[in-house]
Amino acid sequence: MKNKKPASNTVIMQRCILFIVPPNTHLLDLSGAAHIFYEAKEYGADLVLNYASINQSTEIKSSAGLSINKLTHFSKFYLKETDFIIIPGIDYSLISNNNFINHITPFLKWLGQQHARGVQICSICTGAFLVAESGILSGRNCTTHWKYLETFKKHYPKVKLFHNRLFIRDKNIYSSAGVSSGIDISLFILEELYGAKLATDIAKEVVVYFRRSNTDPQLSIFLQYRNHLDNRIHEMQDYIISNLHASITIDKLAEIFCISSRNLTRVFKFSTGITIGKYIEKLRVEKASQLLIDGHKVDYVTQQVGLKSTNQLRTLIKKYKNILPSAFIATKKMS
Repeated sequence: MKNKKPASNTVIMQRCILFIVPPNTHLLDLSGAAHIFYEAKEYGADLVLNYASINQSTEIKSSAGLSINKLTHFSKFYLKETDFIIIPGIDYSLISNNNFINHITPFLKWLGQQHARGVQICSICTGAFLVAESGILSGRNCTTHWKYLETFKKHYPKVKLFHNRLFIRDKNIYSSAGVSSGIDISLFILEELYGAKLATDIAKEVVVYFRRSNTDPQLSIFLQYRNHLDNRIHEMQDYIISNLHASITIDKLAEIFCISSRNLTRVFKFSTGITIGKYIEKLRVEKASQLLIDGHKVDYVTQQVGLKSTNQLRTLIKKYKNILPSAFIATKKMS
């Protein structure tokens, strides 16, 4: 049994977190968010977690083949403004099936009623398609998994779709990019409800070292520029990421990986589509930004990203973020 400290915030009334479990649901979309709220409950947040089906069946099979049972029909729940409905992603083949959409019309109508009542609604990944089908996203801001952005835009032109965003909130409607971003948006919701201290404690509990915000791109710089087949360049990128705290030069990389500096510059740009210098700068900015958000001092951050002075750090962040390090610190204090 884990020793956990109760949340310092007092919850006035019990809040229901209702997870919708449609057929072919994506497990991590569901379980990632569910575990975050479970941990919050363990820390003292006055929450009750429920799981609902969108048809008469009390058991569904996930997209990964794992069955989930003892579900309660959605119509059995009466929700209030303080409650949340979480809708995980499902296989697109099901979303694009008109028979399926027609079959779940009662659920879509019910979802619209909950929205009108002021209930908080949160979609994860392709769950945004189900929310859009209910009609409540018309004229509202939304995002979904990067793979389905164009398809979503084509089907729901009245929705204000945002590209390359982890998650978005528009009044009582939340949406996220999918998979692990379900964890990010769950932590964001907890911070809104109970404050930064609880959200940070939960992030540590589930070993999420770097919390991502709603301004972060869906694909981190640590994952970008890896869509190539040059194993030597992959190894070089791994080395750079692991040694951001050190002085990294093209000549040093060329020596380590037994390639001439000129050829290295050419091959790296050809494989990744970005220069080595710009790639290293982007990595340093992202790492520095997260360290600053986490409350570390500018001097410490400067050392951790391999820069020689705080002025260099300020210049770099200003170049890519158009803000100064103090802006991150101010944001941390406000939270």
